[in-house]
Amino acid sequence: MAREIAAAGTPPPSARDAFDVPDGVVYLNCASLAPRLKRVTAAGHAAVDRMAAPWNIHTPDWFRDARALASAFARLIAAPAQCAALVPSVSYGIAAAARNLPLRAGENIVVIDQEYPSNYYSWRRLADANGAEIRSVRPAGNASLTDAIVTAIDRRTAVVAVAHCRWTDGCLVDLPRVGEAARRHGAALVVDASQSLGACPLNVGDFQPDFLVSVGYKWLLGPYGLGYLYVAERWHAQGEPLEESWLHRAGSDNFASLVDYTPDYQPGAARFGQGESAQFYLVPMALEALSQIAEWTPEHIHRQLRAWTDELVARAEPWGFTAPGHSQRAGHMVGLSSERGLRPDLARAFAERGVYVGIRGSCIRVAPHLHTPLDAMDRLIEALQTIAV
Repeated sequence: MAREIAAAGTPPPSARDAFDVPDGVVYLNCASLAPRLKRVTAAGHAAVDRMAAPWNIHTPDWFRDARALASAFARLIAAPAQCAALVPSVSYGIAAAARNLPLRAGENIVVIDQEYPSNYYSWRRLADANGAEIRSVRPAGNASLTDAIVTAIDRRTAVVAVAHCRWTDGCLVDLPRVGEAARRHGAALVVDASQSLGACPLNVGDFQPDFLVSVGYKWLLGPYGLGYLYVAERWHAQGEPLEESWLHRAGSDNFASLVDYTPDYQPGAARFGQGESAQFYLVPMALEALSQIAEWTPEHIHRQLRAWTDELVARAEPWGFTAPGHSQRAGHMVGLSSERGLRPDLARAFAERGVYVGIRGSCIRVAPHLHTPLDAMDRLIEALQTIAV
């Protein structure tokens, strides 16, 4: 019998009750869009009501909550607060990295084959503009994804741009090992943590990225349209932002002096953040989401989800479904594949049974969270047996 996912740490009496997911719905697609936490929804309603009276918005309000949110993100990755900035998307953060990382003709950028487009197109543009090479790597034989990445890095590698885990199947990248290889060859490391941050422990000190970016609406359980960027200190002083927001200039909290233009930015990574970073509607929701994750802790979330996905892999195997090996995949999500292939309407067929998964590439991607109910495993396995075999 499948076990109910229960959060550890300091969760509410029932972790499922923290989410606004109706009974009868088996939602296993957190890797696409997180189910909404009730406290996040409440914060959103409160923010809308607050903004109905703009005369109550004062100068500190343009900065305080956004800075608190950036600091909460920094704590999540064990980074200094001054290294964090708010961005609207992964593509924005990757573009900021691409603008600042040097690249010469004949050098190469290492990426994962079939990587999510947000972590590809900026590198393609940068390589084309500078006469450089894109190296898209995939494992050969029994090699791991990490093996393939490390093997592709050489003395002409300028940038290594990888995810923490592959978005289609949860295949894990050993970031400390990749980071060491990048540093050994003098290459910059850029990490997209969108498919792991919040559900996996992550400490930037372990792999020392130059840039790390994540959306906020997946495993960070926040609203769509607000994400996070880490920028290593060595890029702060001379870094060039994508846009010149007044909010990020020195002295911007003195509205009377905004016409006294200055070449100086606020300290740290602030210059790399988005314009309108106050985000009066989204920031309060994101703060609640990160607060909940901090209470549960990524370690406890990951442990519970690992137990669930391990059981799923074991129960799906007799029906002809395979997944990356235990040591080669992240614990919070998994892609199931079959030699028989997948029917094109499979996602709809699952949804008709009240089971929601993602079809990504050749995989049935299963991404639960602490809301996943007691009968979810049985219903998923039944669906696999009847419509995916």
